[in-house]
Amino acid sequence: MFSLMWIFITFAHMKRRITFIMNPISGTASKAGIPKLIDETIDKDLFDYDLRLTERPGHASEIAAEMRDAGVDAVVAVGGDGTVNEVARSLVHSQTALGIVPCGSGNGLARHLMLPMSVKKDIEIINRFEVHDLDYGLINGIPFFCTCGMGFDAFISMKFAMSGKRGPITYAENVLKEGLSYKPETYEIEDETGTKRYKAFLISCANASQYGNNAYIAPQASMSDGLLDVIIMEPFDVLDAPQISIDLFNKTIDKNSKIKTFKAKRIHVHREQPGCIHFDGDPTMTDAEVDISLREKGIKIIVNPDADKSKRQPNMVQTAFNELFNDLHDIREDLTKQRRNIQAINKKLLRKLSHI
Repeated sequence: MFSLMWIFITFAHMKRRITFIMNPISGTASKAGIPKLIDETIDKDLFDYDLRLTERPGHASEIAAEMRDAGVDAVVAVGGDGTVNEVARSLVHSQTALGIVPCGSGNGLARHLMLPMSVKKDIEIINRFEVHDLDYGLINGIPFFCTCGMGFDAFISMKFAMSGKRGPITYAENVLKEGLSYKPETYEIEDETGTKRYKAFLISCANASQYGNNAYIAPQASMSDGLLDVIIMEPFDVLDAPQISIDLFNKTIDKNSKIKTFKAKRIHVHREQPGCIHFDGDPTMTDAEVDISLREKGIKIIVNPDADKSKRQPNMVQTAFNELFNDLHDIREDLTKQRRNIQAINKKLLRKLSHI
């Protein structure tokens, strides 16, 4: 009896082991104060922790795999979407949970999970250690946890990676610079229901709802429904662009007339030629055939227990974006009226010329 009681007390007081992996150069802000903040905020009665810094691309995956094999309870990615992807891909189908302290320029997965954009608050969430089994995806064998795709968003991801600068402003500059000249491609998409052919500006497959920065490419996406949300954006002209932008940030992109969406467990895409794809915003070149599939409940993730409450609270940044894009909507309406006026004038001129 005494020995059983001793075992119970021992296990009750065992601390969880956590490793924080920090990318010192991801995002746009300095991380110099984060180690001290982790040490001050982590509950040392519940956790033994260590902090590792990445030194090169791929290093986060190596550290995470080492920690997984050592049986740590959680590995926390401190960085942007690229760091999160690197850590997460080493933790799939294991008992080691993924934690996220978002410090990147987009933070797509963290925002989908309703994690705060505050290091201290994120560590407080880790202290509560609520873990869910969630879905992830594969594109040509590469794991992704938020979104993947091809077409314009993959093309921009490549341009963004080559620019050497980070942040939403650089991303927006690339979108504005390249958007009007980008040529849509033709794709054949095969799923469980058959094969369809599309001319598309982009094709995105979403496990989570957004690219990052609250740009919701798949507002209805869930990481626990066992399905991918497939988004096909058809070609559009310059007058359509402001409304698409409004819908992207208003969580209404799936209602736009230029968007087709459906859900699938897996799809196969045939392109006319090899090209770029992206996984969680990281670009790579691949051949013309692209396989995308979902792995159900394949990764354990520390979630925000208060996420449902967060949904009901107003987002001041989102409100500012909405006001901006409402202004853009008004500009679009003015441009449309001007185009109609010009068309009407041209018709009158043609009628007059026909009588000369």
